[in-house]
Amino acid sequence: MRRLLLVLVLAAAIVAGAFGLRSALLRPGPVLYVGGPILTMDSENRVVEALAVDGDRVAAAGSEAELRGWAREHDARIVDLAGQALLPGFIDAHGHFPGAGITAVFADLNSPPIGTAERIDDVVALLAAQAKDTAAGEWVVGLGYDDTLLEEGRHPTRADLDRASTEHPILAVHVSGHLAVTNSAGLREAGYDRETPDPEGGLIRRDASGEPDGVLEETAMEPVAGQLVPGARDGLRILRAGSEAYLSQGVTTAQSGATPGALVRTLVWASRLGLVPLRMVIWPDEQAASAILDGEFAAQGPDPSWARIGAVKLIADGSIQGYTGYLSEPYHVPPGDDPSYRGYPRIPRDRLRELVVRFHEAGMQVAVHGNGDAAIDDILDAFEAAQAARHRPDARHVVIHAQMTRPDQLDRMAALGVVPSFFSLHTFYWGDRHRRLFMGPERAARMSPAASAAARSVRFTIHADTPIVPMEPLRLVWSAVNRETRSGHVVGPDERIAVMAALRAVTIDAAYQHFEDLEKGSLEPGKLADLVILSRSPLDDPATIDEIEVVQTVIGGRVAWP
Repeated sequence: MRRLLLVLVLAAAIVAGAFGLRSALLRPGPVLYVGGPILTMDSENRVVEALAVDGDRVAAAGSEAELRGWAREHDARIVDLAGQALLPGFIDAHGHFPGAGITAVFADLNSPPIGTAERIDDVVALLAAQAKDTAAGEWVVGLGYDDTLLEEGRHPTRADLDRASTEHPILAVHVSGHLAVTNSAGLREAGYDRETPDPEGGLIRRDASGEPDGVLEETAMEPVAGQLVPGARDGLRILRAGSEAYLSQGVTTAQSGATPGALVRTLVWASRLGLVPLRMVIWPDEQAASAILDGEFAAQGPDPSWARIGAVKLIADGSIQGYTGYLSEPYHVPPGDDPSYRGYPRIPRDRLRELVVRFHEAGMQVAVHGNGDAAIDDILDAFEAAQAARHRPDARHVVIHAQMTRPDQLDRMAALGVVPSFFSLHTFYWGDRHRRLFMGPERAARMSPAASAAARSVRFTIHADTPIVPMEPLRLVWSAVNRETRSGHVVGPDERIAVMAALRAVTIDAAYQHFEDLEKGSLEPGKLADLVILSRSPLDDPATIDEIEVVQTVIGGRVAWP
């Protein structure tokens, strides 16, 4: 840890010319934006003609005629949008910052449209190329393979990865992040053999002879998951690449979910040193949150407007596309020979309740990953138990992903004040396979049920879960509005939402989820001047929102990108 902090301090001096140390920056001068639609995302969803910014705050929003006078009084710089649209900066409701930059260090094993791997031989070749640049005996890591998109329709095995290298332990992580494959050397490093029992909440897959075949599910990944933690130099590369990826897409607040204690400290320090050029909400994992409650380290950075601790994140089940999501009814096409297979919980029900009650009673916000509806039942039961133990009228607990939420569960969320955060890009990236393989047509039509949530006045957010898929807020909004799959099929047309509702889900409603709606998320006087300029308004043509370009990203009144 000390070595990493030293590297960060040195790096701060090196990158000051690129990103700048915030503490050295002077107050931004007054600016008036005119000449294009300005979507305020206020309570009335006003679209106005002009926005006045003074320093790092919004001064006024209204008509151009009124605010031209303000500009003269304040000697403000005039920015002509020339027909382009101005919105609040996008807020990441859930992701794993700075994971968008991780392929600057590790091999990218994604299939099209994200990557290039179309068959297992491609995965092997990508890992073999990585191995050539890695010292013998050191781990080779790749991320993002998707068994359902590979030509063979299966996971790689230890034998496949042994073809990439026998001199290196290898870890290939599934696109869901909930499964991984390792080679023979990796299994030895993990201490796995035919006698090793499956851990609670996980599975070591085995071949016909009983030997581990290399595929590790959920908690079975833990002995090798440490290989995903880069060294200091690689960590800085990831941080810079991840920051660039977010800023280029108009994101002004990033979110880091299920963050281990060491990374919590590192991100706070990196922000303090000016190495993170955007705002962050950091969700500690169970162990880090416990350490915070026990007073082992500070729960907040020196400037919470740039880096602050948010909800504790727990993980109740896995991934539906990895067949580890926990369902109340069997998978449409099960992964094996058991037609009753429904997945399984990652945390036992009673233990989940115990954890949620503990953190809730301590005054913390709790966000729980739940994809399958059986997992969501357990989560909501835990939230109800927590409120029974200590009533908190505005806890804003979160169900992350909430993918297969049923109508009755939305009713419970409404009663509890729970915020579901939908991974709405599932409909684009995996919608066809949900219809065909995972859920079947009827259940797939109900995935990420944003319209049903809105009908019950349940305040929701949408997210990309980056690096599971790229950070593309406009594609995310497009997906929630259109619900088109990669084949062009509309999955669940009744769950489509209006453009303004989708935009609110990545601005003011995301700020609300993070308890930051009084400071950001809409363009109202007194709020932070975090802005994004788009090539045109998303309200113009809902079918082509994903084609809109980000022109400029502004944080605290200063241009952060390009």
